[in-house]
Amino acid sequence: MNQDYWSVIKGFLQQHSPTCIRCVRTCCDKAQIADFLAPLLLRLYLAPVLWMAGSQKLANFTDTAEWFGSSLGFPMPYLMVFLVGVLETFGAIFLLVGFATRLFTIPLMAIMAVAAYSVHWHNGWLAIATGSGIFTTERTLGAIERLDRAKEILQNNGDYAWLTENGSFVVLNNGIEFAATYFIMLLVLFFIGSGRWVSVDYWLKQRFFKD
Repeated sequence: MNQDYWSVIKGFLQQHSPTCIRCVRTCCDKAQIADFLAPLLLRLYLAPVLWMAGSQKLANFTDTAEWFGSSLGFPMPYLMVFLVGVLETFGAIFLLVGFATRLFTIPLMAIMAVAAYSVHWHNGWLAIATGSGIFTTERTLGAIERLDRAKEILQNNGDYAWLTENGSFVVLNNGIEFAATYFIMLLVLFFIGSGRWVSVDYWLKQRFFKD
């Protein structure tokens, strides 16, 4: 009985699998008409992140420069803050409209790499501390222990339901997770460009550089 059943299944697959494969390939080929969505969404995601990072550096210029010099040990901290702030701010605008995308991803990737190494590396991978998983460290385990203690204190001495009404308490681990993620997204944009239809780069290429 089982042998007959599997024979029927095998016969069905042998007969219909080529058709199914062709159908899937056809659908995937037709989906390429919307391939502009991937770089567009990457740009729309990164633009506000970079804008906030750059504009905050420029708005708090002196404090950021002192942090760059005293805590991070960067040379010429005032110049560094100015360059990073301007690159992130203009990079956000240019990514948003899709102008000079590949060019601007290069210094932005450099900024992310330096930030990951100088600011976040010693904290490990995780941006938010967790007590389990492959990226858990003694640091995050200690953070969760203290977080549980803080929650206990708040539950016993405060209105915990109101305190957590708009979100749960977490501990910022400040690892390289976000910087690495942004670096990878920028790297993808470097290789694929800003995409078709909804980018300045595309229309400039169509107007001036079309073969």
